[in-house]
Amino acid sequence: MLSVVPEEPNGRDDATPGGGATPGSVIDQIVRDGARRMLAEALQAEVDAYIAQFAAERDEAGRRLVVRNGSHQPRAVLTSAGAVQVRAPRVNDRRLDPDTGERMRFSSAILPPWCRKTPKINEVLPLLYLHGLSSGDFGPALGQFLGSSAGLSASVITKMTE
Repeated sequence: MLSVVPEEPNGRDDATPGGGATPGSVIDQIVRDGARRMLAEALQAEVDAYIAQFAAERDEAGRRLVVRNGSHQPRAVLTSAGAVQVRAPRVNDRRLDPDTGERMRFSSAILPPWCRKTPKINEVLPLLYLHGLSSGDFGPALGQFLGSSAGLSASVITKMTE
């Protein structure tokens, strides 16, 4: 099969899904690692600011109503730097909405719970389709370029172009 990314010098291709390594050069890996670190720092700063905003709110026993609560399961987010593993921090918000009586929830403005691709990727895919790349070719073509073809199935591409 024709490949844009060369195989490893020792003859084995570590770019396989179970191989553990991402395809590309050392600089691509550095960029992905830097993007992952920056995203983790931004998410942590966002959670810290949210918790600090409500630090004075306490329940009857004197405990804070908004506290940090570990991290979500790691997930891959497809960015223009490639696939980046993200482990978003969780917040336990026990405040109640005065109008509805339901618990308030923290939702990240940086990385919403449903986000698996950045908006820039969503903008590029329909353009590539309009320029002649068939929906079945997106996975292999962009998988080589972005380091992962996760979320780039033919049905997803078809939905986005419609």
